[in-house]
Parts: sequence; structure tokens; C-alpha cells
Amino acid sequence: MPIELVTGDIADQPDLDAVVNAANAQLMPGGGVAGAIHRAAGPELAEACHPLAPIEPGQAVITRGFNLPNDWVIHVLGPRYGIDEPADRLLVDAYRNALRLCRKKSLKSVGFPAISAGAFGYPLAEAAGIALRAVSEQIPDDLLVRFVLFDEKTLSVFREYSEK
Repeated sequence: MPIELVTGDIADQPDLDAVVNAANAQLMPGGGVAGAIHRAAGPELAEACHPLAPIEPGQAVITRGFNLPNDWVIHVLGPRYGIDEPADRLLVDAYRNALRLCRKKSLKSVGFPAISAGAFGYPLAEAAGIALRAVSEQIPDDLLVRFVLFDEKTLSVFREYSEK
């Protein structure tokens, strides 16, 4: 299946089985993607996350989506650039582990943000290249992957790397 690249709100993707939360180690609400997903899902999401935390960089866990239009939320902890090393391997692991959970739950569609490319400081171009490579190497044949990106700049960088 093709990989879709769009701008939009990761918490408003009603046609996807799951969305990926660029989580913090404690799986609690925060800013950015985590804040948007937790606000849309409601307080039950934080309650469901509590016993699963903490997670390590590269790790992924799954919960119900609660008030989101998606049945599932896959929570991944990307590396903090310059702190969690080797950052490139940990970022690949985050995508691969999320895809493993998609296979385990027999999901047909999932939406990813640009993991670690926001507050965690990963350079956008490098993060886009790693994300697209990791997903294209591991994507199951029957899974639709959509990168739901924050703005046109991020979309442009992902498009550039998708054509390489």
C-alpha cells in the first residue's frame, strides 16, 4: 500500500484504525501531539496509560482510543536528539515497534506524526528520511500508513524524502 503524506490534526483522522502518539516517557498529556491526542481522547486515556509507564526510547505500547475517532492509540517514545543515543536506531525502533503493534492487532490503517521532530529536537530532514525508510522497509502489505504532519514545511520535507 502507498504511504500517504498530509497536513492535518493527528487527533482528527476518523478513517484510520489507529493513530500514533509521540509520547513522553510517562505517557501523560503534554504539548504537541501528545497534548492534542490526550485532549481529544479524554481523561480515560491518561488512566489507561498509567500502568504502562514508563516506557523507554524506541518502545511502543497500545491503548484504546476512547473519545478519539480511532479505536487505538499507539504510544511511542522517540529519542531526544543529542541525549538518547544512538538516536537514529532508537527512532527506527519507534516506527518498527509501532508497526509491530499494528500487525499484532491486525490493523488496516495507522497515522503517524513526525516522531521526535518537534520538542525532542530531531532535525526535520534527518527525521523524515529515517521515518520514511523505517516504515517503507517494515510496512505490512495490507496496512495503509498516513503521515499526518503539522504544517506545510514539514510536509514539503517529507515529500522530498519520499521521492528519494
